[in-house]
Amino acid sequence: MMKSFLQRTVKLPDLNPQVWLLAVGRLLSQIGTGFTLFYAPLFFVNEVGLSATLVGIGLGSSSISGVVGRFVGGSLADRWGRKRTLILSALIAALGSLALAFAHDFPYFVAANLIAGLGVGLYWPAAEAAVVDLSLPEQRNEAFAVTRLADSLGLGLGVVIGGFLIETTKSYPLLFILDAVSFVIFAAIVYATFQESQERQKSTAREASDSTQTSVLGGWSLAFTDQRLLVYILVNILFTTYLAQINSTLPLYFKNFAGSTGFSTATISALLTWHLVLAVLCQLPVARFLNKWTRTQALTLSVLTFGIGFLFIGAAGVSTKGNLALAIVGLGVLSVALVSYTPAASALVADLAPPSLRGVYLSINSQCWAIGYLLGPLLGGLALDQPRPVADLFWLMMAISVGLAVVILQYLGRLLSAPDLK
Repeated sequence: MMKSFLQRTVKLPDLNPQVWLLAVGRLLSQIGTGFTLFYAPLFFVNEVGLSATLVGIGLGSSSISGVVGRFVGGSLADRWGRKRTLILSALIAALGSLALAFAHDFPYFVAANLIAGLGVGLYWPAAEAAVVDLSLPEQRNEAFAVTRLADSLGLGLGVVIGGFLIETTKSYPLLFILDAVSFVIFAAIVYATFQESQERQKSTAREASDSTQTSVLGGWSLAFTDQRLLVYILVNILFTTYLAQINSTLPLYFKNFAGSTGFSTATISALLTWHLVLAVLCQLPVARFLNKWTRTQALTLSVLTFGIGFLFIGAAGVSTKGNLALAIVGLGVLSVALVSYTPAASALVADLAPPSLRGVYLSINSQCWAIGYLLGPLLGGLALDQPRPVADLFWLMMAISVGLAVVILQYLGRLLSAPDLK
C-alpha cells in the first residue's frame, strides 16, 4: 500500500512538453531572482550607504510599476501573444537587474527597481495564460503546481548560490549581472522552444474580426462584468493577505513575541527554511490530491488550513513551553495551505476566462496579490505595534476571518454551478 501511495504521489504528471520547458526557464530566472531578492538590501545599505528606509522605498517602487505591468501584460498576452510578451518581459527584467548592478545612489536605485518591476508585471499574466493554453482543464492543478515548484526551487537555489558567491567573490554587483543573464537565458528558451497553442492561434484569428475583443478597454470591461470573477476577487484578496502574513508579520512576531524572549534570528531562518522545503515536497502530491475536488472545494480546504495554521502560530507566541514545536507545526500547516491554494486559484480563473481573454483574467488574478501584499503588512504592522495581548490576538482574528472566506467560497460555488450567469 505504501509503495502504491509513493508511486501515485512521486510520479511526474503527464503534461505538454512545453509546460516542462517553461518550468525550466522559470527555474533559471528564479535562481537569478534569488540572487537579488535577499542580497539587494544588504548591498545598498551596507555598501552603497543608503538608509534602510530609502532602500525599502526603492524596493517598494517595483510594486508600482508591477501593477502597471500586470495590466499591460494581460492585454499584450491576449492581443500580441504569450511568446512575445514573455520575451519582452524577460528582456525588460534583465535591463532592470543590470541597472541595479551599476546603481550608485537613490534615484538610480529607484529607476532600476521601476524597470525590474515592470518586467515582472508583464511576465505573470503571460506566463499563467501560457500554462492554461498548454493544459487540459483536468491537468491544470498539476500544471500550475509544476511551474510553482520550479519557481520555489529556483528561488531557494538562488539564495543558497548567491550566498556562496558573496562569500567567494565579495561582489554584490556580480549577483545582479548574473540575474540579468538568467532572464536573457529564459528569453532565449522561450524564443527557441515555445509555440503558441493551436487554441490560441484560432482565438487570435477570431479576434481579428471582433473589435470589441481586440480593444484593450473592451477586454477589461467584459472581465469586470463577470460576476463570478468579481466574487472570486474578494476571496482572493483575503487569501493573498494571509500569504503576506507569512512573509512579513510572522518573522517579526516570532522575533519579538514568541514565548518570553522571542526566537533567535537563526531559529527563525530555520523555521522559514522548513516552511519552504515542505512546500516544495508537498506541491505535486497535494495538487494531485486536489484533482478529486472542485476548485471551490479545494480553496475551502486551503483557507481552513490557513486558519488552523494561524491558531498554531498564535499558540507558539503565547506558550512558554513547547513554543518551538508549535511554530514548527504551524508553519508546516501553512505550507500545505500555500500549495493547495496556488494551483487551485489559478486553475479556477482559467476555467472562468474565455480563451481570448485569459491574459486579462489572469492579470486581474495577479493584481489581487499586489492588493493582498499591500494590506497584509499594514494590518500585521499595526497589530505588532500594540502591546500584548493585542499582538497575540491578531492571529486569532486572522483565523476567525477565515469564516468570511468560506462563506464567499460557498456563494462562488453556487455561481459556478450556473455557467450562464455573468
